[in-house]
Amino acid sequence: MNTLWYLTRASGTTSLLLLTLAVLLGVITSMDGTVPGLPRFVTGAVHRNVSLLALVFLGLHITTTVVDGYAPIGWIDGVVPFISGYHPLELGVGTLAFDLILASIATSMLRSRIGYPVWRTVHLSAYLCWPIALLHGITIGTDRAEAWMLVVDAICVGVVLVAVVARAMRRRARVDGRLEPVR
Repeated sequence: MNTLWYLTRASGTTSLLLLTLAVLLGVITSMDGTVPGLPRFVTGAVHRNVSLLALVFLGLHITTTVVDGYAPIGWIDGVVPFISGYHPLELGVGTLAFDLILASIATSMLRSRIGYPVWRTVHLSAYLCWPIALLHGITIGTDRAEAWMLVVDAICVGVVLVAVVARAMRRRARVDGRLEPVR
């Protein structure tokens, strides 16, 4: 096995872990919450930086996959979903997840110029990005059937499910009037 192949695998797994952390921090921030011991603005800053770091590792994942040459994947396949001749569906969902992340980060950088409603609409697509990225790894990842990868996937699913359920419960409590808004 060559170094690029190992980098592709490691950067893909690292991307999933970072995306999971970004979703968790995004949910915490959206619930008017913080990570214990950190002010809210720090939680938001960590969320942004983790998201950008995930993008860096995704870039490494795509670059090493294309440069390695083991699979016939071109640069355009990393940006335009479902056009690759190599596992078009499995690769396409990964490309779609990457595009959703790019859109989320780009609109976050332009938030003051595009306004909150547009930013929020696009940013909510990040909730779609995570399961799509997970699906990509489960369907095409080299290590998808390895016990350690199954554990990583299960932990990531568990973390996101708990976060999303907690957010839904908090939202319902706020709507029902059982929760005072944070001031």
